[in-house]
Amino acid sequence: MPVAETRTTLQEYLASEWREKGQDQGLGAVIMAIAEGSRRIQLQVQQASLADVLGSTGETNVQGEIVQRLDAASSDIFVETLSQSGHVAAIGCEEIEDPVIVKGEVADGYIVLMDPLDGSSNIDVAVSIGSIFGIWQKRPDETVNDDSLLRLGNEQVAAAYVVYGSSTVLVIATKDNVCGFTLDPESGSFAVTHPNIRIPAECPYYSTNEGNNKVLDESTRKAITLLRDKYSQRYVGSLVADFHRNLLKGGIFAYPADVNRTDGRLRLMYEANPLGYVAEQAGGAASTGYQRILDIVPKQLHQRTPLILGNKDVVEETVSVISGS
Repeated sequence: MPVAETRTTLQEYLASEWREKGQDQGLGAVIMAIAEGSRRIQLQVQQASLADVLGSTGETNVQGEIVQRLDAASSDIFVETLSQSGHVAAIGCEEIEDPVIVKGEVADGYIVLMDPLDGSSNIDVAVSIGSIFGIWQKRPDETVNDDSLLRLGNEQVAAAYVVYGSSTVLVIATKDNVCGFTLDPESGSFAVTHPNIRIPAECPYYSTNEGNNKVLDESTRKAITLLRDKYSQRYVGSLVADFHRNLLKGGIFAYPADVNRTDGRLRLMYEANPLGYVAEQAGGAASTGYQRILDIVPKQLHQRTPLILGNKDVVEETVSVISGS
């Protein structure tokens, strides 16, 4: 018997618990499109070496990064599943310079911004990678265009991410609720395995690239030193994997600004806003070191930002050291 048959499946969860909470059915269709895309990508990730889909395409994306073959495949898969959901009006993607405006009228449409395959530098060495999604509802009577995607993080109606690792886990956040689902490879269904996720009160871990210390300013270097003195380091180098561990076990992730990247390294719309939303709904916090992530007014679709997120009290302490407040 498939394991998913003994647990609440994602479909059942959306049909029952979401309906009781008054969630829109269109949003459920968007989540199911993400689930279907991630199921397909999980198969490609597992078969990457055997199917000869590792390595780069030889192209450079809008971020100035070498495009991995699985990056491109993941982007194509999610654009396809989201476009065919019937409830997505526009898609912004880290790998694509311009937004994908879905043809046809979508009255209750949603806008989805995504990093289709986070941590792609880890693909070739079998380290956990993932996908990240921020979801906004289209404004009433809005004719969607490129500017429609420049929305505040605090206007998200949902966010989600997927971890492709020892198991494939989909985490979905809506207001004050975060729930995790694990893919049953036998049935192809996601089932509830982590209900009502809250970041633990205790913070045992910090996650940061210690190799960047030499390019941090004095106050940021001090903040990282304080984290090092208090907590154990756990750093995979895959944002989704590091965040997922810290969400379940407690911890803080820090990729602050440095003298070479004063605007930060991570993407506001594709990474920081969605994971910041997940963190806050689970009782955590997300900041640039000076400002709440979800309050940033975006100026560009591919805008970068520093990111510090995780346990609320530890994030606030770290921010106070960095900002000198």
